[in-house]
Amino acid sequence: MPDFIKRLIVFFVFLLVQVLVCSRIQLFYVATPLLYVYFILMFPREYPRWGVLLWSFTLGISIDMFANTPGLTAASTTFIGMLQPRVLSLFISRDMAEHIPTTARAMTWPKFTAYATFLVVAYCLVYCSLEAFSFFDIVRWALSVAGSAVLTLVLIIAIENFRSSI
Repeated sequence: MPDFIKRLIVFFVFLLVQVLVCSRIQLFYVATPLLYVYFILMFPREYPRWGVLLWSFTLGISIDMFANTPGLTAASTTFIGMLQPRVLSLFISRDMAEHIPTTARAMTWPKFTAYATFLVVAYCLVYCSLEAFSFFDIVRWALSVAGSAVLTLVLIIAIENFRSSI
């Protein structure tokens, strides 16, 4: 199956899971799992940067249409799409194969966890800052960033653990 078709299927799976399940979860009224970030984390090193940005923006704007948050998710996912290739290069050495997948099995668990943590926290910082649009209630903002990041990371690590066991 061509790479585009696989990515399109995964795109729609993440879109449906986020819109139908994850968006309805509000842990203590501050934390929401933002599982679609995992879609952006999965792009391999050799994937073109413009492709990562295009996929990221399309995913973000699609979620915005369903969540009625015009531009919030699109801006945040595009920002992470811009960061992803640079951050990935920090965790994969240059002498490794060019087509190495972005999985815990290929990268090792500590490197994958650090990579995922960096991008998820960066995403949650941008997303929650744009959502709040002020730092008037800094405690609620910090709880939202931390809670959403932890909840998202737990889900990403659980899915990655399942994927690596197959």
